[in-house]
Amino acid sequence: MKSGGLHPIYKTVFYAILVIWGLSVLYPLLWTLLDALKNNDQFFRKMPWSLPDLPLLWSNFSYVWSEFSFDKYFVNSVVVTVGSTLLGLFLAASTAYVLARYPFKGSNVLYLIYIASMMIPFSLALIPLFFLLNSMHLTNSSFGLILVYASTLIAFGIFVLVGFFKSLPKELEEAAAIDGASYFGIFFRVMLPLSQPGLITVGIVNVLNIWNEYIIGTILVNDPAHYTLPVGIAMMQAQMQYRTEWGPLFAGLLITMVPVLVVYMFFQRQIASGITAGAIK
Repeated sequence: MKSGGLHPIYKTVFYAILVIWGLSVLYPLLWTLLDALKNNDQFFRKMPWSLPDLPLLWSNFSYVWSEFSFDKYFVNSVVVTVGSTLLGLFLAASTAYVLARYPFKGSNVLYLIYIASMMIPFSLALIPLFFLLNSMHLTNSSFGLILVYASTLIAFGIFVLVGFFKSLPKELEEAAAIDGASYFGIFFRVMLPLSQPGLITVGIVNVLNIWNEYIIGTILVNDPAHYTLPVGIAMMQAQMQYRTEWGPLFAGLLITMVPVLVVYMFFQRQIASGITAGAIK
């Protein structure tokens, strides 16, 4: 055995645990896919975790997409997720830059307030938030959801990005100022590109959170034209009333899950490295 290496037995146990963990994560996804290819007769005639009969009912996906307006819900989710993520990133990055590079009296207290707000359950603010947006005529609109989602994600963005901005050398700002760059030019042309790992991390985490959000979307939106996918799934089950169509319901769940799974699969390393680097810096 090499110095500092794991004993083969420990390594085998370690890999076995990882395999078991991986299977426990993949099984629910596989089970959802198999159930999305069944009809109700197969659910009641066979065990829930049994294989679907042939031919596979891929039509469940098209049925959900067209009959239950999942095409509109998907577009709404994309608009709300992209809009709130971009707005939240801009607000978080600009605030974090000022707190990190231009400290003022009370800036540390302001930073602690932002961080402390992450520990407050958002459910406590739902009722006053609803009345506030209702008085501003921002309920039942994608724009209202974008504003709310962006504001709820600023604190996490500041937490991650302050560390990145503090680690950047001041000589870069001085050189840009000598070249005639304004404060906005230094921020957009120099500091933001250098903080790209943190921006990617915050952006991906925000996308995952917003795409799956249900409670705020349910309270602030009751117009089907502005439903997002999580709200659409709940409304779909309510429309089925006494006879739930389980196959299409599982197909709708897959339509909701696949985009965030793809995003996480491609950017999981950036998420881990970005959070770690921001915490260390």
